[in-house]
Amino acid sequence: MTEAEKITHEAPEEITKKDVTKAYLRWHFANEIPHSFERYLAPSLLYAMMPILRKLYKNEDDLKAAYRRQLLFFNTQLSWGGGVITGLMSSMEQQRAEEEHKNQEIMMQDDLMYNTKAGLMGALAGIGDAIDSGTVQYIFIAIAVPWAQQGSPLGAIFPFVCFALYQACLGVFFARQSFAMGRNATGLMQSTGVQTAIETLSVLGLFMMGVLAGNYVNVSSSLKFDISGREFIIQDILDQIVPGILPLAVVMGVYWFYTKKGLKVTQALLWLTLILIILAGVGIL
Repeated sequence: MTEAEKITHEAPEEITKKDVTKAYLRWHFANEIPHSFERYLAPSLLYAMMPILRKLYKNEDDLKAAYRRQLLFFNTQLSWGGGVITGLMSSMEQQRAEEEHKNQEIMMQDDLMYNTKAGLMGALAGIGDAIDSGTVQYIFIAIAVPWAQQGSPLGAIFPFVCFALYQACLGVFFARQSFAMGRNATGLMQSTGVQTAIETLSVLGLFMMGVLAGNYVNVSSSLKFDISGREFIIQDILDQIVPGILPLAVVMGVYWFYTKKGLKVTQALLWLTLILIILAGVGIL
């Protein structure tokens, strides 16, 4: 490296918790805006990282190289994946900038940084979807459903606001912790304790979905008939033998549709409406 090249690697500025918090919030609010087939959410991650990268790389060529590193294909869940990886990339980019400034051997190679990101983004997306979308979201909905049934606007506003705040706070926490821990954060997320907590919360999420289906999916049969002068009401018989079997059948039918046809919500609603209208028309429901 020539003397002129050495001079261009100016000292990086210090990255603070405030910088990491700002980076995560930029990711949080831009998450799906520049979504593209080629890069998926990489433009959102780059947008989040830009203020940090500008503080680390004062040389224009170094800054462009950092932009290219963060613009490779990327896709993960909002808070668990986005929070951990935003903090981790900030830490790794800081180490890379310091190595370049001190003219040391570059240990934080581009491949290492991308492989770390690629290895985490799928695993963390699965964790986040199971806990946030599969558990926490339904807890807020279950709390708000009685208000919605009473006609209160809180029934719609409460779960939306609480879930948004929960994800924002959780993402900021993960981003700060990952930045502080550096690459050790990857080991923590793969630890036995974290995996046990994830499995426990996943099971809790299944219970919550069952509770919601049992309490708020109302399907009953109006079918009744007489035998030897005695009236038999099908719904009363079902309630005595297998309570809640009709709501369960509806939920499992929708689940079966999704497993066979994919997550086509509009089609599922149309088919469900048509089937229920026909069954109601012939007097079964």
